[in-house]
Amino acid sequence: MSRYRPPQPRGSKYITQSGWQKLKDELDHLWRVLRPQVTQAVSEAAAQGDRSENAEYIYGKKQLREIDSRVRFLRQRLDGMVIVNQPPSDLSRIYFGAWVTLEDEEGHEMQYRIVGPDELDPSKNLISMDAPLAKVLFKKAVDDEVTIELANGRKTYLVTAISYRDLIPNASN
Repeated sequence: MSRYRPPQPRGSKYITQSGWQKLKDELDHLWRVLRPQVTQAVSEAAAQGDRSENAEYIYGKKQLREIDSRVRFLRQRLDGMVIVNQPPSDLSRIYFGAWVTLEDEEGHEMQYRIVGPDELDPSKNLISMDAPLAKVLFKKAVDDEVTIELANGRKTYLVTAISYRDLIPNASN
């Protein structure tokens, strides 16, 4: 069996201001706080002698590689990101950054915010703009129906509300 895996398509480069700040804070923490601590621990472990059987040294080097890998990823990802901090000109349609309220056939309501792939957080109802649901929602308006193919069949939703409350300063809708 081959270990080759085709490259994954790059996620969209759009991000909200809060999502960009979160990634930037993670990068700063890794580079300015965590990496110096781990580097110091590795130096101290190396000073103890034989490195081939020194668990603290081996683990510290592994931790440094992981930190450096994440730092490289974050720097490349943040470079060229498009920060969306303004609502679209047409607030009646669904675009990036929108909070969308949907109602399914049983009358259950759910609310999602369409964000960049780096901000994805199902526990906060943040869905990636690259997700199938988000793709069918783009450019829809209130009272439009959308149908999505799921593993267990088709699901139809009605768009009941659209809000850009996080993109409009002092908005409470």
